[in-house]
Amino acid sequence: MATDIGKCHFVPRIALSAVLFPAVLHLTPIERGVTRVPATGNPTIRRRELGTLLRALRNEKGWTAEQVAERLLVSPSKVSRLEKGQRGASARDIRDLCNLYGVDGEQRRRLMDLASESRQRAWWQPLGLPYSTYVGLEAEATSISDYGLGIIPGLLQTEDYARAVVRAAVPKWVPDIVEQRVEGRMARQQRLLFAEPVPRFEAVVDESVLHRIVGSPAIMRAQLRQLLELSDLPAVTLCVIPYDAGALPAGNNKFIILRFEQPTVSDVVFIEGLTRDLYLDDPNEVEVYNLTFRALMDLAATPEGTHDILASLIASADGKY
Repeated sequence: MATDIGKCHFVPRIALSAVLFPAVLHLTPIERGVTRVPATGNPTIRRRELGTLLRALRNEKGWTAEQVAERLLVSPSKVSRLEKGQRGASARDIRDLCNLYGVDGEQRRRLMDLASESRQRAWWQPLGLPYSTYVGLEAEATSISDYGLGIIPGLLQTEDYARAVVRAAVPKWVPDIVEQRVEGRMARQQRLLFAEPVPRFEAVVDESVLHRIVGSPAIMRAQLRQLLELSDLPAVTLCVIPYDAGALPAGNNKFIILRFEQPTVSDVVFIEGLTRDLYLDDPNEVEVYNLTFRALMDLAATPEGTHDILASLIASADGKY
């Protein structure tokens, strides 16, 4: 059975001078007959690290983004997007900002390195995924907490289940686009669950998710068996909220909490929407979701109880179909 990893993990934020050389994450593909995905850098995380450091430097000067923009003859939105990690920085951008803030030596070199790494090509970019920001954050998270009422978490889906979900979400997509999305999901699963180092992954799902026939009875049986298998991985905790648990303490039906080791990267809550996605990194908001996830874990069956629920459903499905 999977180890119970339900405890929240909080990493203290430390001084700027202590985060100039964060650890580099290395991933190793697995031997499971899956197409290998070459390991590369993570421009999403590097942009967020760079933005945090730039914002700290501006705050040390006591300047607003508008004042910095005026001095550099750029738009305030450019300064804001750089500090939020929403765009890559050029070498000229960093040179101008370092000159403005009076930054030299080792710290200047670190900012230049981050800017260069933020423009590198990531492993997921050839897949053409529309949620590349999320994939970049997920790829370097040390802990992932996934809650959902509608479907099996993406990292735990079988290929056939994922294909049925994608087709249902956007029925007008051509087959090539559907397969591209499925390939991306399977690549993420390979790297996140079976590569080293493995992030801690905990998922809470409603029992109704296990009863909903997605694709076909045969696809659903295979999905339940995979859930049983993946829940035995040391870094995976899967808990099911049974029908008799009562009202749930979550107003929305899907959110994911991503936590990071780097003190320069804030923990993030990802909320997927029909028209746009939300990324919340305000510490107070993240804490609300942390507390809510813990409350959901308290309502759910234990990993051992979840194992029994899955085994019973599989036995029932095998006898029915």
